Amino acid sequence: MLFGIHWDTSTSWTFAVSIFPILLRGLIVTIEATIVGFLVAAVLGLILAALKGARSRLVSWPARVVTEFLRDTPLLIQLFFLYYVLPEYGLVLPAFLTGALALGVQYSAYMSEVYRAGLESVARGQTEAAHALDLSALRTFCIIILPQAIPRIIPALGNYLVSIMKDVPVLSVVSVLEMLNVAKIIGDRTFDYMIPLSMVGGLYMILTLVASAGVRYLDTHLPKQGLPLR
Repeated sequence: MLFGIHWDTSTSWTFAVSIFPILLRGLIVTIEATIVGFLVAAVLGLILAALKGARSRLVSWPARVVTEFLRDTPLLIQLFFLYYVLPEYGLVLPAFLTGALALGVQYSAYMSEVYRAGLESVARGQTEAAHALDLSALRTFCIIILPQAIPRIIPALGNYLVSIMKDVPVLSVVSVLEMLNVAKIIGDRTFDYMIPLSMVGGLYMILTLVASAGVRYLDTHLPKQGLPLR
């Protein structure tokens, strides 16, 4: 029994139908963790990319060190650090938020390189023209460089969105009831792992296909010359 529900495993279809609402709860957690993790990675990755592109080595060098550290250490270690070490210093976060932050921090390092490539693809003359118009560096970055860079890196960002989604099951080690963890609990209680795990695999495939379709749509419809600013 899980969430107050008893399952009859005598019939495969009956069993599948009975556990589907429970898996949907895990699916919602998976989607929420993916969205939060991706947003954290997108924002933090952009900040790291901007810092690494700074002219001052006092700014760019620490950002590069942080990026390499995040890329070279496993997600599981970063997750355990946030979940078990931070409380020792008085910072206690819910398991879900800790897991989503761990995903975001890990992937921010990879996404920072994607941002960097996109930013460097914008012609240098754009920056020089902005300076000639006496625009500040921040204004130049936000309204000229970044809107031109984003459409060029949509496919790469989409790949990391899918990767984050497929890494969400790692959060089960800190007791986050995402989809795979729910399927494992069902298997432990019913001694039938094939049906819940197969259903989770199918749901992940659907999520991946939907996310990939969304990325392709954005890549096709966003103007390559840059995002329009109002």
